[in-house]
Amino acid sequence: MVVEDDPAVRTVVADHLRLAGCLVAQHRDGAQAWEAFQADRPDLLVLDRMLPGLSGDELCRRIREVSAVPIIMLTALDGVDNRIDGLESGADDYLAKPFSLRELQLRVNAQLRRSAPSEAELVLEAGPFRIDAAHRRVWVSGRETPLTTREYELLLYLVRNPDRVISRDEILREVWRWGFGDPSTVTVHVRRLREKIEDDPRNPAYLRTEWGAGYRFGWGR
Repeated sequence: MVVEDDPAVRTVVADHLRLAGCLVAQHRDGAQAWEAFQADRPDLLVLDRMLPGLSGDELCRRIREVSAVPIIMLTALDGVDNRIDGLESGADDYLAKPFSLRELQLRVNAQLRRSAPSEAELVLEAGPFRIDAAHRRVWVSGRETPLTTREYELLLYLVRNPDRVISRDEILREVWRWGFGDPSTVTVHVRRLREKIEDDPRNPAYLRTEWGAGYRFGWGR
């Protein structure tokens, strides 16, 4: 689903994705997209942040209440604070305008690969955490906990690397598959993940900050 109020941008993006083999639905505003999303949920959204009426941020938050579908946010608002705001709304990725259609396609492909169920039957159990990697489902202390695509990938990487200090650069490289990027992206997702897996996110018991070094994940081992 492509949600963009600029008809030229919307058409170019949709046509490019169709040429790459995607089935694309187009919507010009947030309210129209929200109605369509509830009727027929897509595999991925390319979402403009600055939409008339129902904003891209608000649409993203509504979707996150009911779905972990990957969301790539497009915006003319660049800068660290704006990227953080977009990620805080629930976006998995953020692309500033003007952007390369080739880069957009690569990011779409990456999100679809991450969100596709694994064919392997695999269940990881670590302390209070249980991860069904075949179906991308997570339980914390027996309670199923819905996560976004990026939150899931982050938790999976942490569970596979317990009791080790992991830098934000390593997380960007291994979870995001980025050779470079803004470390604040990791900070935002760590905060969001803590809100879902910690009883007290301000005093985390599992995902702890190692000041000046990164993060350490554990469960009282």
